[in-house]
Amino acid sequence: MHTPFIRYFHTELAKRGFLTVRFNFPYMEARRRVPDRREILEESYRAIVEQAKNGNHKQDRVFIGGKSMGGRIASQIAANGVDVNGLFFLGYPLHPIGKTDRLRDEHLYKIEKPMLFVSGTRDSFARRDLLDKVVSKIGSNAQIHWIENGDHSFKTPDAKTGSIDTLQEALASLIDWFQMIA
Repeated sequence: MHTPFIRYFHTELAKRGFLTVRFNFPYMEARRRVPDRREILEESYRAIVEQAKNGNHKQDRVFIGGKSMGGRIASQIAANGVDVNGLFFLGYPLHPIGKTDRLRDEHLYKIEKPMLFVSGTRDSFARRDLLDKVVSKIGSNAQIHWIENGDHSFKTPDAKTGSIDTLQEALASLIDWFQMIA
């Protein structure tokens, strides 16, 4: 939750009046490199959603998502019944690097809420043709915004430390999507 990428989206959405929650999974809090088991990741995310729904800032609508694995775990809990108004994915990890035969998509087809995928056209975790096919198969509930020449974090080859332009583009697509489905 302390990465520049996550901080950027959290801060910029807050500036525009969106209440956002960021958190670390238990393995990150413990400073371990290996992620927790799926059950622990999902339970952690479920707990955050419950806290957000039942906290002091009663929200009319709740959207969940995240960067990479955070987005995947969000989609898994939504597919398993956590009630939210929509999901967004900032670099969805559709497949492990170099293993395009191992798609992580089956649960996505169970989700009946709006979804936005923001992905770089050079994302090594989501080959463009494969993500296009998945989004098409999901149907009208899903949209995709491509960051031209962006990688998994939307960085382009001409930007060594990241590109504010691609982050701004991703943010704009997310805000436009929120407003469209409102």
